[in-house]
Amino acid sequence: MKKKIIAICMTILMSVSLCACGEKAKEESNMTEKEEKNDLTIGISEEEKGKFATGIQADENSVSISEEKCPEIYSETRSDVKYGEFTHGTYYSKTCGMERGYSILLPADYSEEKKYPVLYLLHGIFGDEFSFSSDASNKIKEIVGNMAADGLIEKTIVVCPNMFAATDPNQKPGFDAKACEPYDNFINDLVNDLMPYIKSQYSIRVGREHTYLAGFSMGGRETIYITMKRPELFGYVCAISSAPGVVSTKDKFMSHPGQMEESEMKFAEDAVRPDVFILCCGSKDSVVGNYPKSYHEILEANGTDHIWYEIEGADHDNNAIRSGLYNLLRQISEKKQ
Repeated sequence: MKKKIIAICMTILMSVSLCACGEKAKEESNMTEKEEKNDLTIGISEEEKGKFATGIQADENSVSISEEKCPEIYSETRSDVKYGEFTHGTYYSKTCGMERGYSILLPADYSEEKKYPVLYLLHGIFGDEFSFSSDASNKIKEIVGNMAADGLIEKTIVVCPNMFAATDPNQKPGFDAKACEPYDNFINDLVNDLMPYIKSQYSIRVGREHTYLAGFSMGGRETIYITMKRPELFGYVCAISSAPGVVSTKDKFMSHPGQMEESEMKFAEDAVRPDVFILCCGSKDSVVGNYPKSYHEILEANGTDHIWYEIEGADHDNNAIRSGLYNLLRQISEKKQ
């Protein structure tokens, strides 16, 4: 599926009656050429933004059957399994200076008497804390619930935060470097505000071996960045269809200054590293293209241990998300057995 960014061309209206329309034409002409070029989000529908945030609605038959694809037994709704439901909450972020929201998926039989591992799941650009919780096609609660029911993983809490960690409540996401800065600021909100809040409010198992991180698209980009900066916090990590911008580049949407140099995409020799660090992407991704593979190649060149795979036939879509989530949980299962 090909994406279009609609170029906006303001047309100065010819006045039929100068006294009736002259002021309107003058007002419209005040938008500068620079403003027109920078506001690349004008004309993008909410549906299109949703595709950036949580993936294209995929053709269920578009991916060849392989070990990379999430098996249907884990993505289907089963009558013998009770699934949790997403709820919404808020916390105060000192990083952002405001109340911020999150969606959370608790096990169906959640109890304060038990302790649960927690997965922080990050949405893509234009998304928010409702992006995953309102998109049932990603099968998040089914995959987590089914794998737990089959004894492959512990019953797990999933937290879906709003990754746009702006300090100005009026700032909106967009395709320029300044509009992307709040995503890069999310590491501070996550570590200093959200994670302590979740620990104080829910019965979670503490420690990196019980703390997981995954993200899609822009969320995948920030997952890589957070993992590079704070590898000691997360035992299991998966970056799915990661967007450009970890290192400096220019793509079809914008120029990215980069969060770090290529040489910095590695763990310090004495760093506590994730037990599992996965990068994956659909083989036919029409949005981020070869950027996920380029991250793999940089990590490989820097000697940074990780798992890389492609989902044959998948686009920037639900199949990639399901595959990444399934394989992250499968790796957790295998490592902890």
